[in-house]
Amino acid sequence: MGPAEAKGGAVHTLTTLLAAGIAAGTPLLFASLGEIVAERAGVVNLGLEGMMLLGAVTGFLVMDASGSVWPGVLAAVAAGTVAAGVHAFFAVTLRANQIISGLGVTIAGAGLAAIIGRSVVGKAPKTYFHEVRVPGLGHIPGLGTILFHHHVLVFAGYLIVPVVWWVLRGTRLGLHLRAVGENPAAADAMGVPVALYRWGAVLFGGAMAGLAGATFSLAESPGWTEGMTAGRGWIAVALVIFATWDPLRGLVGAYLFGCLDALPGWDQANQVLNLQPTLLGMIPYVATIIVLIAVTVLGLQRRLGAPQALGAPYVRGE
Repeated sequence: MGPAEAKGGAVHTLTTLLAAGIAAGTPLLFASLGEIVAERAGVVNLGLEGMMLLGAVTGFLVMDASGSVWPGVLAAVAAGTVAAGVHAFFAVTLRANQIISGLGVTIAGAGLAAIIGRSVVGKAPKTYFHEVRVPGLGHIPGLGTILFHHHVLVFAGYLIVPVVWWVLRGTRLGLHLRAVGENPAAADAMGVPVALYRWGAVLFGGAMAGLAGATFSLAESPGWTEGMTAGRGWIAVALVIFATWDPLRGLVGAYLFGCLDALPGWDQANQVLNLQPTLLGMIPYVATIIVLIAVTVLGLQRRLGAPQALGAPYVRGE
């Protein structure tokens, strides 16, 4: 093999990794975007894993019953929203500890998903989201394969990110939501309904977690198996810190972690690193732990831009 062929092979190999990373990072992108919005309003949601599992199983069950993926997606979004409503009720209305409430939702959601999904464990999907190539853009050498040859939920991620960024940064709704997360007392004094904004932000986060779950069961790994999200909800929570509560950085972080997540399968297919798949599969979780340790030990949370009232229940007059 000559130098030109070797270079072409290396480029193709890298292209396949980046394309796989974007696909694998899409569920993380959805979940982390929802968490960014919730935390911008001052509410920590550690229930993402449970919400994603409920979205995955509900989406698959509805797709199996209807024979169409889109009712499955809508059902997954609804399931995530309902689960988020439970968290909002405890964390916002009852002002319970947000960490405990979120963990409770994760435990309950995982258990409930396992129960209601027993009848379809390992069942072949009737249909699922297939990859499509965007006309014109999909044929650009290299870039077309990386960005424009995916299932439609990946393309939905491209659109949702700038919309969320614009809403947070360029609208009155976003200004009020960020004020609720920074100084709820001041926002309340200005007439902003703190509880309503926090409820809305948490519900949006749940809807996005449900969409992330549907991405797993209807696109990335069509089907349902217990615990199929495999801890990605926790990675999404850490991604919020990695992204410094910014949707655009969240997109970069999600695709970066997606590439790490895709490494085992990519290496098995291309024999580049020749490392054990188990070892490579640990990398995203080790990276998540390193990010959290660094933020905690170095005290970087405030300097990275965390909302001042994050995790604190608001009681008028206190």
